[in-house]
Amino acid sequence: MIAGGKLQSHFCSGSVVDSPSGDLVLTAAHCTTGRTAAELAFVPDFYKGHAPYGVWLVSRIIVDQNWQSSTDQDDDFAFLVVHRHGSTLSLEDLVGGEHVAIGAPAGATVTVEGYPADLNAQISCQNTALAYGTTQMQFDCGGYTDGTSGGPFLVNVMGPDSPGTVIGVIGGYEQGGSTPSVSYAARFGVSMLQLYQTALAEAGP
Repeated sequence: MIAGGKLQSHFCSGSVVDSPSGDLVLTAAHCTTGRTAAELAFVPDFYKGHAPYGVWLVSRIIVDQNWQSSTDQDDDFAFLVVHRHGSTLSLEDLVGGEHVAIGAPAGATVTVEGYPADLNAQISCQNTALAYGTTQMQFDCGGYTDGTSGGPFLVNVMGPDSPGTVIGVIGGYEQGGSTPSVSYAARFGVSMLQLYQTALAEAGP
């Protein structure tokens, strides 16, 4: 959160995703509820109070119409268009961007990353993304407390400097889960594909 031009609090996680503009972040839609773009910022690779790539302000929030009208748990994902004053490079130029996969089946081994609100560093854990009904995935791993919502479910992670592929974000059922040991994500389907295409168009070249 931002107030008076300064960072005030951390409440969600997100990941940079591939786009022509290089300035697109994926998070959970519930992270944006009741907030305006001017109140939000993204701090990539934050670690113990340090922001090695600076603070990126949010220019636009892009959420699905079904989420806007009914907070449908199956559409709990959102894109943020970000910018940093004075930067000649895009965010993706600096930190890379994850690929986005639509329709990925449950059952894959995923790496899930996020920033708990009570820590000053990222956590990461690997486990199977289990099917939870037909539209959600479940991930069992401890430590995913408040603040990790919006963190990516990643597959095909080859190394710390190689992009992975996002197949979900912590959110969906129970807005990501009611306990730190079980997290959920809405599966990316047609609505996510349409939202991603909208975000790409709105972010520009």
